[in-house]
Amino acid sequence: MVNAAVVEGVLERITYANEDNGYTVARVDTGRGSGELLTVVGALLGAQPGESLRMEGRWGSHPQYGKQFTVDNYTTVLPATVQGIRRYLGSGLIKGIGPRIADRITEHFGIDTLDVIESDPGRLIEVPGLGPKRTKLIGAAWEEQKAIKEVMVFLQGVGVSTSIAVRIYKKYGDASISVVKNQPYRLAADVWGIGFLTADRIAQSVGIPHDSPDRVKSGLQYALSQSTDQGHCFLPEEQLIADAVKLLQVDTGLVIDCLAELAADPEGVVREKVPGPEDGAPVTAVYLVPFHRAELSLAGRLTRLLRTDEDRMPAFQDVDWDKALAWLARRTGAQLAPEQQAAVRLALTSKVAVLTGGPGCGKSFTVRSVVELARAKQATVVLAAPTGRAAKRLAELTGADASTVHRLLELKPGGDAAYDADRPLDADLVVVDEASMLDLLLANKLVKAVPPGAHLLLVGDVDQLPSVGAGEVLRDLLAESGPGRGGRVPAVRLTKIFRQAQQSGVVTNAHRINSGVPPLTSGLADFFLFPEEDAEEAARLTVDVVARRIPAKFDLDPRRDVQVLAPMHRGPAGAGALNGLLQQAVTPARPDLPERRFGGRVFRVGDKVTQIRNNYEKGLNGVFNGTVGVVTALDTVEQRLTVRTDENEEVPYDFDELDELAHAYAVTIHRSQGSEYPAVVIPVTTSAWMMLQRNLLYTAVTRAKRLVVLVGSRRALGQAVRTVSAGRRHTALDHRLAGAI
Repeated sequence: MVNAAVVEGVLERITYANEDNGYTVARVDTGRGSGELLTVVGALLGAQPGESLRMEGRWGSHPQYGKQFTVDNYTTVLPATVQGIRRYLGSGLIKGIGPRIADRITEHFGIDTLDVIESDPGRLIEVPGLGPKRTKLIGAAWEEQKAIKEVMVFLQGVGVSTSIAVRIYKKYGDASISVVKNQPYRLAADVWGIGFLTADRIAQSVGIPHDSPDRVKSGLQYALSQSTDQGHCFLPEEQLIADAVKLLQVDTGLVIDCLAELAADPEGVVREKVPGPEDGAPVTAVYLVPFHRAELSLAGRLTRLLRTDEDRMPAFQDVDWDKALAWLARRTGAQLAPEQQAAVRLALTSKVAVLTGGPGCGKSFTVRSVVELARAKQATVVLAAPTGRAAKRLAELTGADASTVHRLLELKPGGDAAYDADRPLDADLVVVDEASMLDLLLANKLVKAVPPGAHLLLVGDVDQLPSVGAGEVLRDLLAESGPGRGGRVPAVRLTKIFRQAQQSGVVTNAHRINSGVPPLTSGLADFFLFPEEDAEEAARLTVDVVARRIPAKFDLDPRRDVQVLAPMHRGPAGAGALNGLLQQAVTPARPDLPERRFGGRVFRVGDKVTQIRNNYEKGLNGVFNGTVGVVTALDTVEQRLTVRTDENEEVPYDFDELDELAHAYAVTIHRSQGSEYPAVVIPVTTSAWMMLQRNLLYTAVTRAKRLVVLVGSRRALGQAVRTVSAGRRHTALDHRLAGAI
């Protein structure tokens, strides 16, 4: 048995941190005067450079790095020397105090500095250059830091990361410890980033029984929430019960009883019989309440839009189409193909219509034609898309303003929209591009805001991946409703590839992949394969292609113009690992470049980043999951970095909000939906075998405007082309529409 030991020292720097499990490698100054730093490893997530630590653990040796100390747990202690206090305050730990102000404060108060800040912060005004406003801010930041530390010490025993401790404190303030001790399952519902598993770990540590009904009900809601993250709007009851029994390790009878209690609670879950996916035999579907409400509402509102006698564009009911199309051809300088003419007529005469088709089939020109004709009749046209990039593209295409759906509806904190059924949009025609990205909740909010009599045109490629959120709205609208009855909603599918698009290897290969035929990978000027069987080598080759080869051959900027799209986040050639490698290549550390470590990530000015949750309180109208931007400023004193988004908005992030950002040099293919890039690089390796599917590869290829480079294994590429996505998502929207239309 190795004897436990105690080491005290100042944390100088963190060299590695894994935010998933808290494992950290750091360098500590033990104050022995030799100038040598001690390597410490273990559970240090949350400790900040400049803090004095008391670490319990054991001594050991690493074959490569020599003597090191393994930490089992630690506490922060306040420094006892003037030099230590100066270092502590100047480390950026307390908002508003940087190295210069730390020097001034310690020069004035000496060894009493921390006592003054703690018990009489008003005296800070004695320090030259510190006014009342900053003095007050420093006092408040010190108090908050102390309170967060108390919560963190309490949560340390259950392995909760610093960022989550900060969020718990921001949510509950002084009641944090009481909530954690007495109602831990509230955390899963109230605090972003805490799922059932973390709440369950906390609950066990504070003595909540394994078979507590609160635990089982929370587990059932977690299982349903997990299924919505996988795209399902509901789970069949039998599957939910089996999932919950496996998750909770409790008796089936207890799960059934708790599910009945949840179903009796108006805010719990909803049980309803719906046709099953295979043979239509009824299954009992279990929904979380918001998803059930949204599915009923969306089906009902689409039906009402289609059936209403009101028409805000009546001129198109008896228009001379030959004349109208001839005028359009003169205006645009091009003739519409017969399929496109049918789509234009449908959009302008039907209250709800869908336009779908693959790349190069003329969707964009058809949309422009619809908008031109509507405008010619003085119709008010509103244009939107789910992402900033797609909205920008739609605006360029039509010459009119376009916005994201979130901004169009002015979504507020909590997700409520400023525009809804009671206050509809001022629109005669609403056009939504990239509609395959619309999930159930967003589609419902959008359709609620369309006024009666207005026309709604949904444009998208139904063969792409379905939305990241729950549902597959576009596919459900196009689902066949029975022999001779067509789809749920009037639709046109464009199939003819135009001659100009046939010259593009990107377009022709996208259609080959979509029809199950391997892409051509030689002899093309815009589509390449770099073969590499080993996944780690493929990752290194991907970085070389992005940072060196593409810029040299095509004069494209690796940060602005090139996007790596990975089938999955994990793995040696996943988006996570590639982001680390690409950051080293594109935005390496420099002595003059400020940076901030957060968990396992380091943020620098110039970094390409993406928002990973909807935050309705950020920016002018919220910042939403998938928004991409570049870090333009990083202030270690004010503890804030600034991101310029692809919608050209400067958005500030406090350092304790950095868990909302991830690097975006590489993103998963799912996260790339709705975006378009000059060049796309796709690592296709056998390490991502389970994710390799035709619609995944097709979606990735169709994100590119000019260039696609595949890096990886021919065998993995073949697997992706052959494998059709298994099974539909659990959704009953098509069934509800069939019953209504």
